[in-house]
Amino acid sequence: MHNFKYIFSITALVFLLTSCGHNHKEGDDHDHDHSSHSETDDHEGHGHDSHEEGGLHLTQEQAQTVGLQFGDFTSVKANDYIKTTGTLGLPPNALSSVSAKASGIITDVNKYVEGAYIKKGEVIAYLENPDFIATQQEYLEIMAELALEQLEVDRQTTLVNADAGIAKDLQQAKAKAKILSTKAKGLSKQLAYIGIPTSNLTSDNISQRIAITSPSSGYISEVEMHNGMFAERSSTLMEIISSQHLHLELDVFESDISKVKKGLKISYNVPALGSTIYQGEVDVIAKEFNSEAKTVRVHGHIKDDKPQFIKDLFLNAKIWLTDNTVQALPEKAVISDGATSFIFAAVNNKEVDEIEFVKLMVVPGPTTDGFTSIKLVDPVPSDMEIVTEGAYYVYAQSKVGELAHEH
Repeated sequence: MHNFKYIFSITALVFLLTSCGHNHKEGDDHDHDHSSHSETDDHEGHGHDSHEEGGLHLTQEQAQTVGLQFGDFTSVKANDYIKTTGTLGLPPNALSSVSAKASGIITDVNKYVEGAYIKKGEVIAYLENPDFIATQQEYLEIMAELALEQLEVDRQTTLVNADAGIAKDLQQAKAKAKILSTKAKGLSKQLAYIGIPTSNLTSDNISQRIAITSPSSGYISEVEMHNGMFAERSSTLMEIISSQHLHLELDVFESDISKVKKGLKISYNVPALGSTIYQGEVDVIAKEFNSEAKTVRVHGHIKDDKPQFIKDLFLNAKIWLTDNTVQALPEKAVISDGATSFIFAAVNNKEVDEIEFVKLMVVPGPTTDGFTSIKLVDPVPSDMEIVTEGAYYVYAQSKVGELAHEH
């Protein structure tokens, strides 16, 4: 306000002096030509040796004070899109349950909490049951009987071949060996199922407990066990979510669903996790219509980086109807003055005392996510950068300069 009052006062004074000068009549001994030349000479030689008239300059101190920043164009999507909301989802095969394969007491539980990452095959806890000992003992006893019965089969075979044995005895020996072999294989399968391999099982390494391991890698969503708990067979002890097949579950309104096609690009962000924009594409369009919400579910495939998975976390998304990109600048870098729009550019050299700016006319397009698409009327000089932050301050200074030069 003080600057404008000062400029107004100077303008009024100049106007008064000019009016007084024109009130002289011809022949009143005043040399108007001489006066005009004197004023011109005085104006041209008064304080404008270093700056051209109409030029705009800021000192480095001024530029730093207003946070002036320089940059270049950014490629952004400026095409039409559909706004939608949804969540991060997983297909059914991405969920894994850790269950007790037999009844027993839970011991040595690792201190896992919900949200922790676990690798496939990692030991979660142990399950103890005396029945495990009995099953292993039975298996070893049957294997010993089978070995003995196999010897009997070999002996009876030799006798029969030498016409010294009875065929019926050989048949009985073979039948008994087959029964023992079947029992042994069954017990071996049972032990292998609960996690006790029989390939190296001996009476010296019989175990009364089995390890409970993770069936897949992923994030723990539920923990339902603790030390000393008795677990029934098939009871769920833990839930694990694999984020490898993470996808988008978007709800598109019925008025927009006809525009959605497989392969269209998706940009989305998860507000709870920050402002980062992630990318994806339309994968599957569901065939079921939600009559209450008036929406259709659209599943999106995630590309490149993906956000941290938290079940049912809300997200905002845009489904881009085309894949065109344009050059754009931050919205604040584009100044509109009446029917014209322009940007400022300058040589970004911090070693000089003053920065000289040029004003470049532009044709602005639509604004998306804080960026305005731009078409240049005149090219940006090759040695200059565009003012991306603080352009309005430069504009304000230019208006002050224009007003001063009018007088």
